[in-house]
Amino acid sequence: MALLNVIEWVEQSPDEIIHKFDTRKNIVKRGSKLTVREGQTVVFCDNGTMADVFKPGMYKLDTDTLPILTALLSWAYAFESPFKSDIYFVSTRQFVNHKWGTATPVIINDSSLGAVRVRGYGTYSFRVSDAFTFLKELSGARPSFRTSDVEDYIRSMLVMGISDALGSCGIGVADMSANLIELSASVLKSLAPRFKALGMELSTFNFESLSLPPEVEKAIDENARLGVLRGNADLYARIARADAMVEAAKNPGAGSIVGAGLGLGIGADLGREITQSASGGSTCPECGAQLPANAKFCPECGTSLSKSCPGCGARLSAGTKFCPECGAKIQ
Repeated sequence: MALLNVIEWVEQSPDEIIHKFDTRKNIVKRGSKLTVREGQTVVFCDNGTMADVFKPGMYKLDTDTLPILTALLSWAYAFESPFKSDIYFVSTRQFVNHKWGTATPVIINDSSLGAVRVRGYGTYSFRVSDAFTFLKELSGARPSFRTSDVEDYIRSMLVMGISDALGSCGIGVADMSANLIELSASVLKSLAPRFKALGMELSTFNFESLSLPPEVEKAIDENARLGVLRGNADLYARIARADAMVEAAKNPGAGSIVGAGLGLGIGADLGREITQSASGGSTCPECGAQLPANAKFCPECGTSLSKSCPGCGARLSAGTKFCPECGAKIQ
């Protein structure tokens, strides 16, 4: 039976969280050296009872450094005899870049669309914040405990946090992709107490993407398109008339185009504009009849085509802003 003089753990696996120091053929003697590296915590146990906890540093094992174990073993005075103890090294560094995804869609009640199925995926990082609690709640007396042993459980907790965050955020599904940072922070806050109770900390949580069913995405796109059209209906109508007039002006048979436009419900205004563009003349503002160049009265309805001053009645030329006779402003 060998006597341990140096107790340490050099991590060789990137995903090992708990490593039980092998003492099957060894016993600890007084004065043994314990080395705890940065990113590690050591827990001594006796007969399944967790005792002393050591943070990073170098320790000489005696009754002063092992107060709880000393009490458990009833050492009234400094112990002289070697003893056996379970020694667990716990990695407290961050385990990063773990993937998460919703195995089934999360149902969100959207104020506009109703119940919507949302899927998401992203990454998270975690670490052991309380080695004593983590050993007690999760790993127990297992000689080794790896990230793969706890990933499924963590993902199940993440789904609960995601459901809480998405359900209470008050953000419509159409705007969620633009608020992923806020949603990530909400998940971290929601899950912090659950992880703490297990001796863990959810260091980071990131949404990389949120996806909606294809039919919902199509409905959102269509609604956005209609919103643009509703807000710019007059502009689109003007552009359409202008394009039609340009094309009509290129076509010698503009009259047939006008008739076709009217037949399709384009409207009398568009017909008159096309005719005017094609002929190069103007039309009567009252009856729409085509006017000869420099006409002063409409040959069809007799409407005067010249403006007059509302103050003195003087005839005015096109574009006049003030009456040259009385100075009145022309509206």
